[in-house]
Amino acid sequence: MMSADTQTGSRLPASDVSPWVGLVGLATLLAYILLARSFPEIAAMLGYPDQFGRLSGPYSAMLAMVLTGSAMAAYSLVVEKVHRNPSTGIDWENRRPISEIIDISITKLAGLWATWFIIGGLYCLGRWYWEGQYLFAMQVLGAAIIPLVVLSVPYVIWIDRVMKNPRDHSWHFGAMLIGREAFDLEEVKKHWRSWIIKGFFSAFMISIIPIGFAAVVDADAAGILGDPVRLGVLLFELLFVIDVQIGTVGYLLTFRPLDAHIRSGNPFLAGWIAALACYPPLAWGVLGNIINYDVNTADWAYWFADYPPLLWIWAAWLVFLTAIYAWATFAFGIRFSNLTYRGVITNGPYRYTRHPAYVSKNLFWWSSTMPFLVTSGSTVDMIRNTVFIAVVSGIYYWRARTEEAHLLLEDPKYREYYDWMEDNGVITARLARLLRWANPRKGAGIQAQPAE
Repeated sequence: MMSADTQTGSRLPASDVSPWVGLVGLATLLAYILLARSFPEIAAMLGYPDQFGRLSGPYSAMLAMVLTGSAMAAYSLVVEKVHRNPSTGIDWENRRPISEIIDISITKLAGLWATWFIIGGLYCLGRWYWEGQYLFAMQVLGAAIIPLVVLSVPYVIWIDRVMKNPRDHSWHFGAMLIGREAFDLEEVKKHWRSWIIKGFFSAFMISIIPIGFAAVVDADAAGILGDPVRLGVLLFELLFVIDVQIGTVGYLLTFRPLDAHIRSGNPFLAGWIAALACYPPLAWGVLGNIINYDVNTADWAYWFADYPPLLWIWAAWLVFLTAIYAWATFAFGIRFSNLTYRGVITNGPYRYTRHPAYVSKNLFWWSSTMPFLVTSGSTVDMIRNTVFIAVVSGIYYWRARTEEAHLLLEDPKYREYYDWMEDNGVITARLARLLRWANPRKGAGIQAQPAE
């Protein structure tokens, strides 16, 4: 419950996720990475010299994700007892008999299985899912489908017995398919928004897990402390691994007993366009070609190569930005995902700006790419690159505004957080004052049309 001071807006609203969940995941992940790097030495101590290498393979990366997610889920249940939160929609004290809910569960299972079948079909149609990094994701998801179908039966029956309203989004889609009971088309739309998000982003996140993990585990640390470029790159990789590993957990652990279920997907078409433009396959054409901002550029290490003090300063600055980006992900604990509402986060970096990941990510791109410096000496290249990276930043601003519109629509607490940040956020309040000065007639409200 929020205090009277919070309700009046004089205090920052309490976060729906404590910082400890993400920190438990972070500690677990770092411990496993240390184990994976040290495995040859550990094996030698156990009497198996020269028989094992570092655990840097893709399945080791998946194991790291499983252990990280399990630790966060266990902490959430055992310590924070999130399964008792009213927002789960569960009443553990009133279990219905199976005979009372079995028809509901069958309808829901029909909806779920049909959803998975359709998503699998869409994977088959997308050629990009069957080449390159996506092949590993297809292998993992293909291996998971049979256990998922089998385990969904006892899980759905179990959860329907204690849900206050077991006729959820999945049930409405199942009812539409079966055609025997009244269904709400708006609930069906909510069901598909959530599952399109899970299907699209889960495949993408799983596909990139092994890449950064292998780079971190296999990295040669010899002499790295004296080289700002190598040290910086290794720390970038490590922080991106933290972001990807914990972010993937968020897409997979969308369970009500963890209070991590997707309460709604973004209903605004503009939000979907802005978000999907930043990820494959659309990003390959949009960000990779149409508005490519790194033509004939080098990077920070090239331009500062003759100035060692600047190399160290710039490496530290870029590591700081990447750390903010990773922090913005693990602050969600097990609730991270794009285009969704799963509660309101007000702690960690979200205490300073409403969009710390977007701010830090875009500053990183500007600072590392330096699009206004080109190796070709062409003024046209300088202008083009600078304009295009500004367009990319504009896309992220667009994403931020549509996400705010979604959350303002869903939760009064977010309105309290939004208003508090307008007046008190270290970054947000200053930007808000600047925007009000630039356009005093423009109100704070956000308008958008839901996607159909």
